[in-house]
Amino acid sequence: MRKPHRISPLMCLALLGLVLSGCGSVGERRSDAETAATGFERLLRADDPTGLCAALAPETRGELEESQKASCEKAISSQEIPPGGATQRVDLYGRQARIVLARDTLFLSLFPDGWKVVAAGCTPQPGRPYQCAIKGG
Repeated sequence: MRKPHRISPLMCLALLGLVLSGCGSVGERRSDAETAATGFERLLRADDPTGLCAALAPETRGELEESQKASCEKAISSQEIPPGGATQRVDLYGRQARIVLARDTLFLSLFPDGWKVVAAGCTPQPGRPYQCAIKGG
């Protein structure tokens, strides 16, 4: 009869370290999220609906198309998303980020292919959730 394999606590810590290092540091994730947000803002200023749609999270894109009964490109062109301006603050919550800009707030999620915008054109509502022009369901 074979003995079961045992993994030492040191081996467990080493494996955990390898797994966590693949996720990137908080600083790297914060920087990547901010880069995705500034990229979205650049696409917004360039009036690039195809690029904007590619930057949206899949559920957000689907919600936009469904609510407007149009392709994403047509639907996003009809939205009034203000240019956000300079980044004021980046908050990370695991695989979620809130990017507070001078005149807008974006919410992002980390997907296998990078950070995607979950909500844009968001303004705070005292005592209530943000009101967003574009958001996922």
